[in-house]
Amino acid sequence: MKRTKSTGSGTIKNRIQSSLVLRLNVRMMGRLLAGFISINIVIVLISFFVVFWNAENGIDGMVHLKMDFPEEGELEFGKFKLTQEEENISGFEINQIFLEYLDRDDTGGTRELGIFQSDLEKNLTDRLEAIRYIAYIQIDGNDGFIYYPIGNDFMILLGLFLIILGFEVIILTTGFVKGSRMIKRTLRPLNELAEAARSLNVEVASMSSKSQDRYLKDLAGAISSIDANRLDQHISVDSSQEELKGLAAAINQMLNRINDSYQSQVQFVSDASHELRTPISVIQGYVNLLDRWGKNDEKTLQESIDAIKGETESMKELVEQLLFLARGDNETIQLHKETFDVCEVIHDIAREADMIDKSHDFQMDLKCEAFISADKQLIKQAIRILVDNSIKYTPEGESIILRVNGDENTIRITVQDSGIGIPPDSIPRIFDRFYRSDESRARKTGGSGLGLSIAQWIIERHGAHFEVLSRVDIGTRITIVMPRAE
Repeated sequence: MKRTKSTGSGTIKNRIQSSLVLRLNVRMMGRLLAGFISINIVIVLISFFVVFWNAENGIDGMVHLKMDFPEEGELEFGKFKLTQEEENISGFEINQIFLEYLDRDDTGGTRELGIFQSDLEKNLTDRLEAIRYIAYIQIDGNDGFIYYPIGNDFMILLGLFLIILGFEVIILTTGFVKGSRMIKRTLRPLNELAEAARSLNVEVASMSSKSQDRYLKDLAGAISSIDANRLDQHISVDSSQEELKGLAAAINQMLNRINDSYQSQVQFVSDASHELRTPISVIQGYVNLLDRWGKNDEKTLQESIDAIKGETESMKELVEQLLFLARGDNETIQLHKETFDVCEVIHDIAREADMIDKSHDFQMDLKCEAFISADKQLIKQAIRILVDNSIKYTPEGESIILRVNGDENTIRITVQDSGIGIPPDSIPRIFDRFYRSDESRARKTGGSGLGLSIAQWIIERHGAHFEVLSRVDIGTRITIVMPRAE
């Protein structure tokens, strides 16, 4: 009898874990992996374009200098070698269709990728490093060759790409392991309730009322059939026994909470994927622009390079914010508390902001001494987030006020601006991840919608809270209320 009971409970537990833990975790990791693959493809394409463009740029420079071919031997020009003697090289000719995308109007000729016959016996790494980019050109009617060690560039790109892959593997591995643990902890009450319902079904098997016996079996079966795609399914509560009604109602309430948490995580992953897709699309658009017109138009080339650099920085900032929130959710961020005067932090932030942004007037109203016990760097990060938001949404020439005051028990840190303000119905949601009260303005000012979420996590971990007061077209005042250090 005991063996049968243990086997049944084990079956339910395995089924729930397989449906909820594994499916949810694999689905989330799959979306993250797809994002990494897209980013890697863009990085590889851009890197190869830059390497070949750099080689052609150097060859073009030598042609413009009209360097003479040496009668014997070779002439070195940086990493480039100019000679009239053809080396014994094994390789292949680069397709002319590909060469049309490179700026080579003045150089002409054909191009090859090859390796010296003497280097063919080396190991794979050395052979890769020994690859040469060979240009067959004419200078003042004389035929010759230019050799460029493009293999060195390939080795550098390979090293950087392996480092990126290593970080991505670490992120995926740790995310999968920690995600499984977190989901198991979240769903542990469901496993316990399933076991309790099954045990209750066994204990009342001898009851004379067949309807109650049937209801208990239905209850256990309903719990066993729940998976990640049916979290919104509810259990019937039409039993005549109040105890069973209470149990079914408790299970339904728990399922609602789990479903809300699950939908929140799915939405978070979806929003993160969308935010990563946007800069990738912009980079792809500018690469296509380079492909069509940027090779011969210096203005278009510089505009594309600046845009790609800007989108890369935005993507890097977004990934760092996502990693911060992920570590915060997994409780892996340690607070290093110390006692300090928060006025010193405000002074540093105001000075840095004034150096970077000359279009706003930064004012301070500080009631020192205002000592708190907190992680100084995290508190500085949270306040800087509030200041950055004020800068984004405050017209040029207006003032931004940083104020510190308090009483015997609390310290109040306020950032006040005279910007565009926040609509009343948006104020409760400004700390939600990826939420923007005005999408059109958000596109102009930048930002991912994660800053205030990070600030809220930091402040709540210090036992503090926010107070928000805002009026549309008048301004916003956000106050951090923290306990005073003893």
